[in-house]
Amino acid sequence: MTGSTKPSKRPFLLGVAGGSGSGKTFFARALRQALGPSLCEIVYQDNFYHDQSARFDGDGGSVNFDHPDAIDFSLLASCLSSLRSGSPTEIPVYDFVTHSRSSSPLRVEPRPVLIVDGILIFHSPLVRALFDDMVFFDTPEDIRYARRLERDVKERGRKPEGVKAQFLKQVKPMHDQFVEPSKAFATRVVCDRGEFTSVLREYAGKFSAGV
Repeated sequence: MTGSTKPSKRPFLLGVAGGSGSGKTFFARALRQALGPSLCEIVYQDNFYHDQSARFDGDGGSVNFDHPDAIDFSLLASCLSSLRSGSPTEIPVYDFVTHSRSSSPLRVEPRPVLIVDGILIFHSPLVRALFDDMVFFDTPEDIRYARRLERDVKERGRKPEGVKAQFLKQVKPMHDQFVEPSKAFATRVVCDRGEFTSVLREYAGKFSAGV
């Protein structure tokens, strides 16, 4: 028999959230590396931005990428529901240079462990209801800003002044209004950078042994 087969056990959905630059993506990727691609896959909230190509007017402009309205949570929930049921799905690929969705979606197969990474995934009731466990990285603002500045300039072709303007006008206010309050839904909050290794080992051991 050829083609995809549904896993014998429902995939475990782990939500990993926190402010931009909090370390959540680093954690998600480190956990996937520890478990291996046959056991674990990551779904990124950032791929579910609505197409902003007609509205984007420059760094720190009118498009607020940190507001919940910028994210297609209905589509994200639909894709996660398919994976949770053991079926493959296609997710959009967002291009941060053109601010549009790629014409070639990404096919994602269900894995025993599915990590969902995003700053606002705990804010959305539709998405939040699908998680089996939720980890929130509570990282100081100065560290988050420094990391975001480095990422956006190196990986997304942005200018430092635009990143700073966006952080002050959009990222910080949206973090305070939407991201930080969603911490209340987390089952685990990681505050100390010293906790990172122990939490990573804990989850890697848990999933390697079988959930």
